[in-house]
Amino acid sequence: MTFCISFQYLNFMDNLAAPFHHLNPYFVQNPQTHMPPRSLSPTSVSLGMSETQLVSSPQCSSPKFSPNFHPLDNLGEIRTLNSVRELHAQIIKMRKKRNLVTMDGSMMRNYLEFGDFVSAAKVFFVGFSRNYLLWNAFLEEFASFGGDSREILEVFKELHNKGVKFNSNAFTVVLKICFALMDLWQGMEVHACLIKRGFHVDVHLSCALINLYEKCLGIARANQVFDDAPLQEDFLWNTIVMANLRSERRENALQLFRRMQSASAKATDGTIVKLLQACGKLRVLNEGKQIHGHVIKFGRVSNTSICNSIVSMYSRNARLDLAKAVFDSMEDHNLSSWNSIISSYAVNGCVSGAWNIFQEMQSSSIKPDIITWNSILSGHLLQGTYENVLTNFRSLQTAGFKPDSCSITSALQAVIELGSFNLGKEIHGYIMRGKLDYDVYVSTSLVDMYIKNDCLDKAEVVFHHTKNKNICAWNSLISGYTYKGLFNDAEKLFNLMEEEGIKPDLVTWNSLISGYSMWGRSEEALAVINRIKSLGLTPNVVSWTAMISGCCQNENYMDALQFFNQMQEENVTPNSTTICSLLRACAGPSLLKKGEEIHCFSMKHGFLGDIYIATALIDMYSKGGKLRVAHEIFRNIKEKTLPCWNCMMMGYAIYGHGEEVFTLFDNMCKTGIRPDSITFTALLSGCKNSGLVMEGWKYFDSMKTDYNITPTIEHYSCMVDLLGKTGFLDEALDFIHSMPQKADASIWGALLAACRIHKDIKIAEIAARNLFRLEPYNSANYVLLMNIYSSFDRWGDVERLRDSMTAMGVKIPNVWSWTQVKQTIHVFSTEGKSHPEEGEIYFELYQLISEIRKLGYVPDISCVHQNIDNNEKEKVLLSHTEKLAMTYGLMKIKGGSPVRVVKNTRICQDCHTAAKYISQAQNREIFLRDGSRFHHFMNGECSCNDRW
Repeated sequence: MTFCISFQYLNFMDNLAAPFHHLNPYFVQNPQTHMPPRSLSPTSVSLGMSETQLVSSPQCSSPKFSPNFHPLDNLGEIRTLNSVRELHAQIIKMRKKRNLVTMDGSMMRNYLEFGDFVSAAKVFFVGFSRNYLLWNAFLEEFASFGGDSREILEVFKELHNKGVKFNSNAFTVVLKICFALMDLWQGMEVHACLIKRGFHVDVHLSCALINLYEKCLGIARANQVFDDAPLQEDFLWNTIVMANLRSERRENALQLFRRMQSASAKATDGTIVKLLQACGKLRVLNEGKQIHGHVIKFGRVSNTSICNSIVSMYSRNARLDLAKAVFDSMEDHNLSSWNSIISSYAVNGCVSGAWNIFQEMQSSSIKPDIITWNSILSGHLLQGTYENVLTNFRSLQTAGFKPDSCSITSALQAVIELGSFNLGKEIHGYIMRGKLDYDVYVSTSLVDMYIKNDCLDKAEVVFHHTKNKNICAWNSLISGYTYKGLFNDAEKLFNLMEEEGIKPDLVTWNSLISGYSMWGRSEEALAVINRIKSLGLTPNVVSWTAMISGCCQNENYMDALQFFNQMQEENVTPNSTTICSLLRACAGPSLLKKGEEIHCFSMKHGFLGDIYIATALIDMYSKGGKLRVAHEIFRNIKEKTLPCWNCMMMGYAIYGHGEEVFTLFDNMCKTGIRPDSITFTALLSGCKNSGLVMEGWKYFDSMKTDYNITPTIEHYSCMVDLLGKTGFLDEALDFIHSMPQKADASIWGALLAACRIHKDIKIAEIAARNLFRLEPYNSANYVLLMNIYSSFDRWGDVERLRDSMTAMGVKIPNVWSWTQVKQTIHVFSTEGKSHPEEGEIYFELYQLISEIRKLGYVPDISCVHQNIDNNEKEKVLLSHTEKLAMTYGLMKIKGGSPVRVVKNTRICQDCHTAAKYISQAQNREIFLRDGSRFHHFMNGECSCNDRW
């Protein structure tokens, strides 16, 4: 304590030595002179305390004064506020025997107990400013007695105005109070006083100012305080780095850390931990490695918290090998260490690795907790192995753990994905019995579960019984309405939400955007975007991604790409979900060139490490006719997830490469990944497109027996398709009749398509009758049956079908094909404008037909469903859009590059045959994706083996 403050203290306390009725006004603010203590009885009031005891005590409780100090001998006399004041006056008169710390600590405590907060604060400021720890203790006790920190600030201002001089400790605590109260103006006044008195060089004051400005004015002002500080000591460096991290200025925090090292400043363990977390969130592997090197250099590898953060940092940067290496090198593993590495494997989709470590943990002295189990559940959710989520959910209960809200929400999410509504109701019963329905996150998951199972009434009941509904609960039900297309109900709930005083956030608006775009109402979705802007909000990446994703779900692929262009014009940076949706938009119509552009965009912005984007790229390239590129991307993925394997298997399946599909399946099983229903769809698709009947039966039977997977209608459809296309039409029909499920349009459609190949008109009519009943307005079924009739010259039946279509108002949709040359898509359609180069295209096509006739091509006039002469039928065949698109591609795409054609309906038999001959004559690869499947023509053969 400075001499100045000691002198001020003595002068101030002299006022207390005067007769009681002459005390200063601040001692008689409370007219109730016989007020009882706030918390303790009078005899329990302690009046003395050593400085050491004050520092070590969590409160300012004081031991007794020295026995020689006579005014304190009779504690029982302190029964009123007046007696406290009288005692205080006597203490000041006996200055020579006083101990400032013990006396002031006692008097502050007495004043607090009698509710005289102002007097306590004055003693605090004037006589007690020696030790920073004492300040903190007083602030805690002041609050415990019900004092308001604003009273301390008022006393400070009063004393300051009266000329009391304070040291840097006092100013530091005042700034701390300003920070807690967010009193920016008082803090700025203190800052000005500090500069005037030269205290701004004190590092603790600078730190207090940084914290105050960061909270009240923003990080930019806090950084300015740091830059202006003349002494940048270690404590100040750590403070500014942490302030930037709190403000999510992570890049700036990393730059400050580099400057710290240049200045030879030492970062605390807490700062290192937070910086490693920032490297994980930013996905900046190199910076994370540098901090790891810093940790090794300065011998901090023994710090378990730092090592745990290093493990998490490598995990977030998709470097499980490095994360595991750090974990294995740690001397001690605590529970957090095990949870960090298990979570690392789980969130990166390597659930088998997470499970192996989990079992290793169980054999150690440290036992798993509920967080460990939740990591396993989350990993299965991310990998899409929803059956395993429920299996492990039961296992954690068997292990004696009570599921928490995180476990419950994971289980409910798995229920939603699997459509296991009955199990969901059982979990709801468990939630009610365990009284977990108070948790708003659990309730929100229940609402979502009932919505996805078409039980909006039950979802509403859960919602209205949820206590303390937060914005997430409201958004969940609004999202449910929009998901089902109930936009009027969504608007009503939206208005009710505002009436309840809950302001819609971007998630609310984004739900409306997603719903409108998903239901094909792109204009309304765009109107919501504009509505958001009119409210002063900024549509974020989620808003635009919802637009794009919704359009993809509704197969409005061109709209999705157009919205992406608008998103870029708005300077909104896409995220990984946006990229996945865009790749899906390219995969749908096989927009290979656009997909390649998005691939380049992903490389440029560092998205290729994302497993979901890698999987979407495999799908896009497979459907775009570049199976080798798809396989190369697949091969380079280190930690392959189940969706990744499924996507690659499906890619080979659509090309008819059944053996490759089986090899992938065997390799996947060897890695410990368990197949799901989608895996078997890929396997059976590979069988049907390759004509492998025995293998098809093998995998179909193993679903239930070996993997406990119940076949879905999609699996039955694959088997019907396989049996039918390989000529086992009677067996296919018997299989349909023996199915435990009722055959849908996909089943009968597969059978009808097989009848066209094998020209079985009897079974074709059976299949067609069922299709006309299930899909009376699907023109493709009528056209397929007409094709079969025309092949038998049954023109009366063809006309009968045509008349039936006219009577029912069924129209054959516009048939089109397109090919892309450079950046331009050229469309050939049965309706609308003809191509500007139509003359040159037909001339080239005539030349091609003449050339392939020499190789054995004979026009298949049975594909023409018109009763006209054969010459006219051959002319009609020439006008088929896929022939025109192929011809134009051969004319314009030079250098031997493949020609790629997309057609919206099934390719006809004649065009399929012609394409095989053209690929042989021109020595060119032709990729044609029709409305049914993928065809790869090369050297006179097709990947479908004439089964489509």
